[in-house]
Amino acid sequence: MFRSLTSFKTQGPVLSRMALRLYSTIPKTQKAMVFYKNGGPLKYEDIPVPKPKPSEILINVRYSGVCHTDLHAWKGDWPLPTKLPLVGGHEGAGVVVACGSEVKNFKVGDYAGIKWLNGSCMGCEYCMQGAEPNCPKADLSGYTHDGSFQQYATADAVQAAHIPQGTDLAAAAPILCAGVTVYKALKTADLRPGQWVAISGAGGGLGSLAVQYAKAMGLRVVGIDGGSEKKELATKLGAEEFIDFTQVSDVVKEMQNVTNGGPHGVINVSVSPRAMSQSVEYVRTLGKVVLVGLPADAVVQTKVFDHVIKSIQIRGSYVGNREDTAEALDFFERGLVHSPIKVVGLSDLPKVFSLMEKGKIAGRYVLDTSK
Repeated sequence: MFRSLTSFKTQGPVLSRMALRLYSTIPKTQKAMVFYKNGGPLKYEDIPVPKPKPSEILINVRYSGVCHTDLHAWKGDWPLPTKLPLVGGHEGAGVVVACGSEVKNFKVGDYAGIKWLNGSCMGCEYCMQGAEPNCPKADLSGYTHDGSFQQYATADAVQAAHIPQGTDLAAAAPILCAGVTVYKALKTADLRPGQWVAISGAGGGLGSLAVQYAKAMGLRVVGIDGGSEKKELATKLGAEEFIDFTQVSDVVKEMQNVTNGGPHGVINVSVSPRAMSQSVEYVRTLGKVVLVGLPADAVVQTKVFDHVIKSIQIRGSYVGNREDTAEALDFFERGLVHSPIKVVGLSDLPKVFSLMEKGKIAGRYVLDTSK
């Protein structure tokens, strides 16, 4: 019954009334992608539909993007352990079908999004300054909390994203992590309109969005990635220059040439430690290098003498907070950014992970949970 909602484009109270009728009975079981040990089989199977806590909402997930973090969660190669068994995913977009007794900011029928940050304590020094993702007690969707690779998922109502009624949920799903993450990284770079920003990994899921956000923010973009398909994508989306690291012998020299001295900022969304270290070399004097991608056990190498003389800054940027999420979605709703997506079935997740491991994904894969 829940699948029929994809045909609804009705907005406002009409959709809410339809949703109330459709979801008066929530099924007890659902399809999900589950693994029981890190690196173990990804199983497409029936599991119980979770019940929301008083502070949570239950979302009928229609679509979920697939992030490189989901691959790390499955492999278990980060120092932060996952819950097991685990339903991964943290770019879920769908419709609220139930609300906990304490929920005041959502109602049944609302569109809602599942983000990486599922919940935080809201009382520590980090939460109090708007840095909820840095909360030491953070609950993470698709990592410590079952995520969006299932048809029904719970989300903390405070952290869940509000998505405007009538939005294309498949297109919106990648914004909830990839979009928010790169938007926050660009804010962290603190650049001025007209300055150069290099996007390392410009043809991937995060990079393709970073190019668009940067352009919408008035920055000049140079993309770095490998292969003609990724070059075509990045330039189509707004990259003024593109460097194919598989074709250029000296990336550092080429980058400084095309930007007349080096970019003012670098957003590293690739998972290549070498690319990260190169960005410290080619960034302009007084420039900022922002680290986003999280390859396991990676180290960035920088020459202290050059680092000091150039007075460069290396900054880490995690996912955005609620304000960043609302702002990133606003860019999307105004048509300034979109994620190049390919929609496949939920059961196709193992194939997507295989392509991801090989670096063969341009744009973003999005899972249709009905398949």
